[in-house]
Amino acid sequence: MTVYDFDVTLANGETYKLDKYKGQPILIVNTATKCGLTGQFDELEQLYKKYQDEGLVVLGFPSDQFKQEVGSADEAEQACRLTYGVTFPMHNIVAVNGDEAHPLFKYVTEQTKGLLGKSVKWNFTKFLVDREGNVVKRFAPTDKPLKFEKDIQKVL
Repeated sequence: MTVYDFDVTLANGETYKLDKYKGQPILIVNTATKCGLTGQFDELEQLYKKYQDEGLVVLGFPSDQFKQEVGSADEAEQACRLTYGVTFPMHNIVAVNGDEAHPLFKYVTEQTKGLLGKSVKWNFTKFLVDREGNVVKRFAPTDKPLKFEKDIQKVL
């Protein structure tokens, strides 16, 4: 099993299978537009623009599990686009922990361990996926995206 086996839904309601990105490295991020870490949107966007021609895809998944997201996926996407200039794909609001967690997040957390074991500690936990769909690294909420650019370069 790889991340390519999962279906996800964009903020506009369109569902697709992640195998659409087969052969491309992916950075999966749980986001929140009212979180103190929203400055990371700038760095995530910089990395996306810098490496998208080499195949990198950044996928944002808003989550309100930490009570720092707006009311709907559409509102979250608009905030990301208008306030932070995000152009990478934004998805439906999902749970990232517990029984209600989206299957993709159940999978990526099983593949990596964080400070709280498998659980996502906070918004802006990031998961780096290689070109074969394997989760190769997990980054903490406070890990700024530009600090792990070398890890991204390795999977390109």
